[in-house]
Amino acid sequence: MAGGNASDRGHGVAVSLRDVDRVFDGGVAALDGVSFEVAPSEFVAVLGPSGCGKSTLLRLIAGLDRPQGGAVERTPAAGQIACVFQDAHLLPWRRVLANVALPLELAGVPLAERERRARAAVERVGLADAADRYPAQLSGGMRMRVSLARALVTRPELLLLDEPFAALDELTRHRLDEDLHALWRRDRMTVVFVTHSVSEAAFLGRRAVVLTRRPARVASTVTLDLPAEREGTLRSDPAFFAAVRDLRARLEDAEASP
Repeated sequence: MAGGNASDRGHGVAVSLRDVDRVFDGGVAALDGVSFEVAPSEFVAVLGPSGCGKSTLLRLIAGLDRPQGGAVERTPAAGQIACVFQDAHLLPWRRVLANVALPLELAGVPLAERERRARAAVERVGLADAADRYPAQLSGGMRMRVSLARALVTRPELLLLDEPFAALDELTRHRLDEDLHALWRRDRMTVVFVTHSVSEAAFLGRRAVVLTRRPARVASTVTLDLPAEREGTLRSDPAFFAAVRDLRARLEDAEASP
């Protein structure tokens, strides 16, 4: 997958959540007074127990849902948003290139332009030789790369990821974490990455937001003082082990919170 050097001139969207509440029908409370900020071009990992409301939080940030209380703001509000989910949701009758080009097709982008941009996005995720394959001909990791390329083809200023690699084997997951981080270092969009994996949060995030069990509240926010380059060798660094231990302890405390 293509990499690149970091730039201080990002083009990401700022995100602000202030005292956000979300209660579903039947009185099921998902979020309770959630507040935190995401700076433009920042990579923030959101960590919490399974079922605590992390996916609901992403939907609110994306504008796919609305809170009952508090406010969710994006600056600029018109910034391009893309989402990647745990299921790649590829159209089985479309080849890789056509799946990646779909958002541009729906937006009315001319054929030649969308094919050019789709091919570039496929190359960026390391799938140039698979552009003409169908989803059934791809491994799980390759399908997730296609899903990521489909998000990147829109040139998002805010990228929201909901446990996209959770169903993959550990080696594939590690490789995709490294590739995602390299893409972020190059493009500097704002990223909010939801995960239940402590080590993944430590590897990817510049900061981590730790949530309590449902209804989710912010238990703590942690700045991850790790090298800017997050290559595979970082996982054997004592500083990484220390960051994982700290996050795990914070998560355990958050899970025990009343």
